[in-house]
Amino acid sequence: MKVAITSGTAEGPTKLNAFDNALLEAGIGDVNLIKVSSILPRNTKIVELPELEPGSMVNCVLSHRVSERRGDIISAAVAVATSSDFGCVVENSGVNMDPEDVRSEAISMVRYMMSVRGLEIKELIVEETNHVVKKCGAAVSAVVYLD
Repeated sequence: MKVAITSGTAEGPTKLNAFDNALLEAGIGDVNLIKVSSILPRNTKIVELPELEPGSMVNCVLSHRVSERRGDIISAAVAVATSSDFGCVVENSGVNMDPEDVRSEAISMVRYMMSVRGLEIKELIVEETNHVVKKCGAAVSAVVYLD
C-alpha cells in the first residue's frame, strides 16, 4: 500500500467553494474522496502525491475546517504512525486554537491508538496547515490511499 499526505488552504465565496478550493490546493480537488477510518496495512509506504486521474474514486482520511468569520485561525492536521505490523492515522482540526496545539493533539491521539494496540511506532509523520480567514476560508489535510 502507498499513501500520500497533503494539505491545502483557500478562500471562496461560500463554505463549499472555499472547501473545494482548499482540496484543489492540496491536489485532491478533482477526484471523488471516500472517507475511510484510520488503519494502514503492514508495509505502507509514504510517497509524494502523484497527479490523480480526474473523477477517480480515492480513499482518504480527511481533516478539514471551514469558517466565514474574518480573522479566525482555522487549522487541519493528520498524523500517521507506522509500525512493523500496521499503522494508524488520526485527523484533528480547530478554530482559533494555537496551530501547535492542533498538531500536538493529533500526535497524542495517534500515539494512544498505537499504544492500545500494542504497536511500537517506527515512524510518525504529521501534516498540519492553518489559514487566517479573510472572508470565507477552508483548511484541509489528508492521507490519500493510492493503492
